Amino acid sequence: MGSSAVCAGLRPLGPKIIRASKPLGSWWRVSLRLRGRRVHRTDLATITLAFIALGLPAAEPRDFRAADTQSKDHPTARALVHMSELVSDRTQGRHRMIVYPGGVLGEQEASFEQTRTGGIDINRTNMAPLASFVGKANIFGLPFLFRSADHLHRVLDGPIGDDILQSLEPHGFVGLAFFASGARSVYTVRRPVRTIDDIKGLRIRLQQSDLMVQMFTALGAEPVILPYTRTKTALATGLIDAAENNWPSYVASDHYSVAPYFALTEHTMTPDVLIMSVKAWRSLDPADQTIFRNAARDASIFLRGQWKNWEASFRKQALDSGVTVIEIDRKPLEAALTGLYTKVLTDSHSRHLIESIRKDQ
Repeated sequence: MGSSAVCAGLRPLGPKIIRASKPLGSWWRVSLRLRGRRVHRTDLATITLAFIALGLPAAEPRDFRAADTQSKDHPTARALVHMSELVSDRTQGRHRMIVYPGGVLGEQEASFEQTRTGGIDINRTNMAPLASFVGKANIFGLPFLFRSADHLHRVLDGPIGDDILQSLEPHGFVGLAFFASGARSVYTVRRPVRTIDDIKGLRIRLQQSDLMVQMFTALGAEPVILPYTRTKTALATGLIDAAENNWPSYVASDHYSVAPYFALTEHTMTPDVLIMSVKAWRSLDPADQTIFRNAARDASIFLRGQWKNWEASFRKQALDSGVTVIEIDRKPLEAALTGLYTKVLTDSHSRHLIESIRKDQ
């Protein structure tokens, strides 16, 4: 992984890493590991004077904490590690991202708030918490909106995606990129979902999202809001009957071992968002801001390129373990959820965005 890392309690060493501690006069007390030799403060002064003579800023190096509630083997966590490698390479090791997967820095709600206040620098999150600040972000979570992954990617890469990302900054976040994460489906513990009637009465774990609650309430289920990392225990103990997510999440979090019926409802293709705290963003100079934004978007493309293979691999693992996959007629689900669009699209701007998305099919 070079100078990038997934945090496992240790800070890895990397090539050409500059580390700064407390200021001493006008200089930083630093240690550089450069071509295998240690550079002292007097050498640093010479280097810094050279930067000044050239009119270049001697930017302070820094480690950036990046959070993901998914496990280290999940595609989104791997994409974050890929971004960290790009950042380290493109800044010649001046900046590093240390990736904390598996909810180490807190469940989604807590880590989201820490990102807003600057306690966490970078965070892969789903759309739900963002929608409480930016209502139009809800549109990406509407059921059966996107007809294919390509359709979703075109929208995310176009003016609508840019509009959503740019609308986050007044609320304390810089939207770096979207992480498309496949279609979400329903999986159950005791009985398979074969028709819309089988969803009625299911106690189903949902993320904290008013839109998702309205969606499954309309289908006759009983929503239960639980942190993602507590879902497996809730399924195993009978607290809930079902959950919903994509293939990699279903397998990487070992939900398939306790909920062996996977119904291909594919009710949403809601993308995740990679956000950066405004505080961390403003600590970067414009050139480094460009590096971080481009690295995030390159990581997004990397994720897309790898997703199909990863999804197929996780699906095979589930099937090999005895999971039952159920093909379900989605038309009754779509019909039951038509009214949800009217409830969510309460302003002309959101309605215009939906019309634009539908025309791009």
